[in-house]
Amino acid sequence: MRQLAKAASSLKLDLMKDLPVSWGLIQTEWIERTVRVVGQSASTRENLHHQVREFVHASTQILKGEAVDLLDPILAQWASSLTQTDLESTASDLMRFMSVLVTSSLEALMIHLTPLEALAMFRALLPCFNYAYERLAQHEIEAKITYISNRLNEVQQRLERLDKSKSDFIAIAAHELKTPLTLIEGYTAMLREGLHQQDANTAEFSLLLDGIENGARRLRGLIEDMIDVSLIDNQLLSLNFQPIWLNHLFAILERELQPAIEERRQILQIHDFPGSHEVLMGDPERLLQAFRNLLNNAIKFTPDGGKIEVSGRELPGFVEVTITDTGIGIDPHDQSIIFEKFSRVGNVALHSSGKTKFKGGGPGLGLPIAKGIIEAHGGTIWVESEGHDEIRCPGSTFHILIPKRHPSLESRVADIFASFTQPQSPSE
Repeated sequence: MRQLAKAASSLKLDLMKDLPVSWGLIQTEWIERTVRVVGQSASTRENLHHQVREFVHASTQILKGEAVDLLDPILAQWASSLTQTDLESTASDLMRFMSVLVTSSLEALMIHLTPLEALAMFRALLPCFNYAYERLAQHEIEAKITYISNRLNEVQQRLERLDKSKSDFIAIAAHELKTPLTLIEGYTAMLREGLHQQDANTAEFSLLLDGIENGARRLRGLIEDMIDVSLIDNQLLSLNFQPIWLNHLFAILERELQPAIEERRQILQIHDFPGSHEVLMGDPERLLQAFRNLLNNAIKFTPDGGKIEVSGRELPGFVEVTITDTGIGIDPHDQSIIFEKFSRVGNVALHSSGKTKFKGGGPGLGLPIAKGIIEAHGGTIWVESEGHDEIRCPGSTFHILIPKRHPSLESRVADIFASFTQPQSPSE
């Protein structure tokens, strides 16, 4: 075989001065064999016949001394004919077509030439084949990259439209629900006032009115959460910055959540930590809402008799707050999605209702709203947990970073603010 290749190499230059007399027959055989293998229908074979003939003709010109890039227009046309199925397939039809083309050329050469002459001619054609393989692979990769990029852009645009539609629906639904809710609350108040003016025993009616008011109150809370999510999604959440003290906020929440803590026989321990007594700038109502959502979440997913701790520390430019519970924990793959709106983890069918009942259900808006409020303040929030285990209860720790935005006040005014050491509830 080596001797045959050496002889073919020595004959190459002589053969290329004048193509073999049978070259016309070789071309015809080459084309027909390729079309028979690849073509599946009459229309396909006719189109293939034209394409293969162009390639064979260009190869002949290259054998006569033309540059190998004479193949470029032909190869570009082949690449442009790739269909969506071709682009989505892992196999390469262009490479398969080239393999047939190369094999057919060798078979045609072997029919009309001696083995030595056929090998020499095939060696002469190799630069054409190598160039075609390389250029077709490049064209195919570029076509697939373009196709995938376009598909990704289409998917991204659809997701953006879907997300905007959801945000629009939330905003519209929330505002539409507020009107009938206001009517329910108004008429309930009128009924209660009318019953108080009568001498009859109104205990039974008062109990029914209490039920209506509780339902309306929960519905209003849900509507307000939907509006807040819509504001956060559209970056319209406005903050009323003023001097705040984190220890004041947690004192308010401790009193507010005490009934739920007692009902669940839990322990809520709020520590004094570096930075908790420091005057910062923030929206007290919004931060109360964020920390309330986080503490409610801790209460909800901590079994009866469990413990919840609030602590923290000072960092350069930030105050870090940590809320740690002895609850059922969060799986690692769920630790990112819990901050997405309407996200739920676990089996929804097993969830009970209620804001602070164990594993109580909800619309999945509390943590996304807390995240949106913290980030609107320039901070960040994340969670750490070993995993989900309702038997061992590994617990979770939420980390919240609040920027140190010190108020631009004279020291005397700051002292006046600091003198209000007894925190007051916003409703007081």
